[in-house]
Amino acid sequence: MTNTNSRGHLWLDELSTVEAAEAAMYNRVVIFPIGSVEEHGEHLPLGTDSVQPEYVALEVARQTGCLVAPPFRYGIVNAARNFPGSLTIQFNTLFNVAKDILSELARNGFNRIIVLSGHAGSSHMVALRLTAQEVIYQNGEENGKQRTRIMVLSDYDFAEELANELADPRDGHAGTIETSRVMAIRPDLIKSKGIPSNYEMPRFEVVLHPEQYFPSGVLGDPTAATKEKGQKVNTHVINQLVKLVQELEK
Repeated sequence: MTNTNSRGHLWLDELSTVEAAEAAMYNRVVIFPIGSVEEHGEHLPLGTDSVQPEYVALEVARQTGCLVAPPFRYGIVNAARNFPGSLTIQFNTLFNVAKDILSELARNGFNRIIVLSGHAGSSHMVALRLTAQEVIYQNGEENGKQRTRIMVLSDYDFAEELANELADPRDGHAGTIETSRVMAIRPDLIKSKGIPSNYEMPRFEVVLHPEQYFPSGVLGDPTAATKEKGQKVNTHVINQLVKLVQELEK
């Protein structure tokens, strides 16, 4: 797709009002990154879930000419809520904020949107999907076709595809894959080697203190992380997102 902005800006809010109107006229895809403020063990920053999607969104924009909307760095934090530094927002808060932003993007003519979350908590993702569904319903059809197309995903939907190759199959929160990705993106944010840990939450049960089941705040082995693994995962995520942008451009 031809980049209609001669300056090549990637952030939506760096466009002028004239450039924004032109970008909307050419149906440029917009990626809206969402993260969280959540513990990630002793070795990763609270903003880990924001660092990752913002990085890959910008890389995808460089390759495709799409735009990146200003990110939202808060999410619904349940399992890690009681760890120091974790900040959660309510389900309705996330739903309403995301709805406002997606609705405004569509009102401005940006009808091809990818909501990319670095945080993959179940209730967090449900809020985002319900939001997208409502915005799509509101905007209806034009000439017999759905007016607004929105994709909602976590970048870990793609990162996990390499888990069996690069980590223990049980690897998860702040483990090998996630630590490797941050090593490749922001090595200056790595605090220590981390502590390997595995846990299993009670099946089906809603518990009062989920952190009791993973006292280190880690699922997996961060000591097995490497920059090379992170680069491989990030490249895979970027490549898959490029395909999604191309799908929306059709």
